Amino acid sequence: MTDSSSARRFDLIAFDWDGTLYDSTSLIVRCIQAAVVDVGGARPTDSDAAWVIGLGLGEALARVAPDVPREKYQELGARYRHHYMRHHDDLVLFDGVLPLLDMLRGRGHKLAVATGKSRAGLNAALATTALQGRFDGSRTADETFGKPHPRMLLELMEEQGTTPQRTLMIGDTTHDLQLARNAGCASVAVSYGAHESDTFGELNPLFVANSVAGLQAWLLENG
Repeated sequence: MTDSSSARRFDLIAFDWDGTLYDSTSLIVRCIQAAVVDVGGARPTDSDAAWVIGLGLGEALARVAPDVPREKYQELGARYRHHYMRHHDDLVLFDGVLPLLDMLRGRGHKLAVATGKSRAGLNAALATTALQGRFDGSRTADETFGKPHPRMLLELMEEQGTTPQRTLMIGDTTHDLQLARNAGCASVAVSYGAHESDTFGELNPLFVANSVAGLQAWLLENG
């Protein structure tokens, strides 16, 4: 009988959250813009606001609002959370995400989340009935280090008992791909999230998926 692990290239597959599994990019962009304006800063462009998605909240807001003084950062974060929570219940997983996760679990992969979200925000999402029991581990920026620091992936690998060579990071931003590189892992990018696909090349993802269906097909053949 063949050991199922011998047919897998990766034992652990770690996913970014926003823009990769969760269809939240446009909402996050609008909330960042509104928060910056609320505290007197210049409204960031859509592309500038999208670029910081995936970073820890504090770092993201500081980068996207260079004209906002440091003493207003706490207020800036509070305004972002205010706008986001008003619409949080409107957000949904991308079509096909649940079948993708079930397929991977059925093949024996361990699944994890590595995200710039807060622990409170991620826990609220993972508590939904649809997602209960589908992930073996998770790390957030506020309990380790924000991307692209490798600690969240290194901790997940240690927790799940695997190595960088057997770990794959999947995300929609260059921050995710750089995180994988810093942790010594391979990566796959998705082009339907926050960053444009033409920014991924120099970070050498194994594949760039244009849809969840495309991601599932690649993982079925190569994961």
